[in-house]
Amino acid sequence: MQTGTDKRSHSFLKYFLFIIFLGIQGYAYSQVGAPADSLKTDSIRLKAGKPMPPARENLSKQYDFGDLTRAILHPGKKVDSNHNKSGVTIVPNVAANPTIGGQLGIKAVAGKRLGNDPKTLFSIGATSASYTTKGILYFYVNHNIFTPGNKWNFQGNVVASKTVTPDYGMGIGREYKGGGPDSVLADSRHKVYPIHSHYYNIREKVYKNVAKNLFVGAGLSYEIRRHIKNIDTINNGTPSSVYNNEHGFPQDHYTTAGFLFNLEYITRDNPNRAYKGIYFDAGIRVNQKWIGSTKNSVQLTSDFRKYFSLSSSSPETVLALWNWGSYLVGGTIPFLELPGTARDGTFRSGRGYTAQYFKGTKFNDTEAELRFPILANKFVSGVVFGNLQTGNDEHGTKMFQVFQPGGGAGLRILFNKATRTNLALDYAYGRFGNKGFFLNLNESW
Repeated sequence: MQTGTDKRSHSFLKYFLFIIFLGIQGYAYSQVGAPADSLKTDSIRLKAGKPMPPARENLSKQYDFGDLTRAILHPGKKVDSNHNKSGVTIVPNVAANPTIGGQLGIKAVAGKRLGNDPKTLFSIGATSASYTTKGILYFYVNHNIFTPGNKWNFQGNVVASKTVTPDYGMGIGREYKGGGPDSVLADSRHKVYPIHSHYYNIREKVYKNVAKNLFVGAGLSYEIRRHIKNIDTINNGTPSSVYNNEHGFPQDHYTTAGFLFNLEYITRDNPNRAYKGIYFDAGIRVNQKWIGSTKNSVQLTSDFRKYFSLSSSSPETVLALWNWGSYLVGGTIPFLELPGTARDGTFRSGRGYTAQYFKGTKFNDTEAELRFPILANKFVSGVVFGNLQTGNDEHGTKMFQVFQPGGGAGLRILFNKATRTNLALDYAYGRFGNKGFFLNLNESW
């Protein structure tokens, strides 16, 4: 017979194991997808002339971290194949990648389905405070809320941080043989210039469901940087100082304030790890001085993701494709707001390179990833992936003229089978000596 102390010890150990794995995650959060029963059958056909029937996922045959902790702590207890808990959870926030170094912090997450309609998508919220080995302090609060029946979707965040941003110049890595300030801006030697600053972001978007799987949205976003510090920012000694002098930005601060207009189409079956479907978002951002922006500008963005399930018996064998782009069509934007490597909405593009290693006023990234189970119980899976980045610069290179490749492979540990949540560990590499481990929660897209 267990004593009260034994019970408390087992409870503590189970909770401790749970939060350690839940806390291993990167700075990212996903859009929530449409209900699975609204999907069109789009998996690759396995039998000639016959569509692949939709597979019903059998969670009882899958093994995740919850099953592992249960087997260790309560070996005789019956397995619950749908052990997905909601409510509020406080967990460690641990991450690692070449941009931030190692991260340690604390995070609180909450989830709830609003109303009684079972088709209503899950609403989520989170807050976190963390510190990294590269001197970055980061605090945020974000939310993604669906009203009953998915009639409205509210997405937003508040961020306050003390950051260190690595700067490798502007462009896609094409060698510039000229001299003067343009050679500094191009940074053909790929020298890194750390930029210290205080960063704040307030963003809110409201989406309205207007047709099956189709949403239209609008919102407002402010990105504010203060106390920007870089060596030799006066005499064109760094890429950022050259850019600021050429485009009329202050060296130590800026604000981008803009209106957001988006069109979104979703048929993917799960935002954490999709087996099939489409996610598409196209948007326009209009920065205006009269609402506080340092400069006026207009940007277009596009985000397209397509998922092909390659097996009816093992639907998690997936070929995933992704194309993301951001394009300045008018005006000018600050140096640190230029689109580039890992500047997508989840900061996960261009694995193999440090964030913002490549950047331009126009930028596009195309990626492909093959995902496959390794163990029959799906506890361990693998991925292989590749990407191609392209962008422009200010000395003649056009987008789609030069491409920079990256790629790698990784392992996935099934953390929560009910939500398809994976612990992701990737090793990726690129050109110019770029390589490193990337540790996150969930897939990159």
